Order: sequence, then structure tokens, then C-alpha cells
Amino acid sequence: IALNASRDIPFSQLVLSQANVRRVKAGVSIDTLAADIARRGLLQSLSVRPQRDVEGNETGLFEVPAGGRRFRALQQLVKGKRMVKT
Repeated sequence: IALNASRDIPFSQLVLSQANVRRVKAGVSIDTLAADIARRGLLQSLSVRPQRDVEGNETGLFEVPAGGRRFRALQQLVKGKRMVKT
């Protein structure tokens, strides 16, 4: 397995992958998670991979294959202008 170094990617370049399997987790709402991230910051970063078009070329966007709840919480914070897209 080859892992790339951690780097910052603007939220505006992230899209939720269709391969993200978990849809809902009982007991913790997205609102609660968003409030926790706003208060303490993101404690576990998102894993992403470059999104590719049908020819296999990178599109400039990054898919989030795991961490859909964190992505949606961040999306809520961005939409509410509590976090910037960049």
C-alpha cells in the first residue's frame, strides 16, 4: 500500500463518493457532529482520492469514500458560514 502525505484540500474540491456505504449512524445527528466540529475542530481528517473521469483522467476534485457523516457535518458548517469553503 502506498500512502500519500497529508495535505490541505479546499472543501469546495470535495465530493461525497457514491461508494460511501454508511448512510446513518444511530444516536448522533449530523447537527450534533457539526456543533462538535465547530467547537473542537475536526479530530479525524477525511480520507480522499482523486476523482477520475471516464478516461481515467483526474478531474481536479476529490472523492470522500469514507467519512460521509463528517463530510455532511462540514458541509453544514460551510453552508451556515461557520467554516470557509477554502
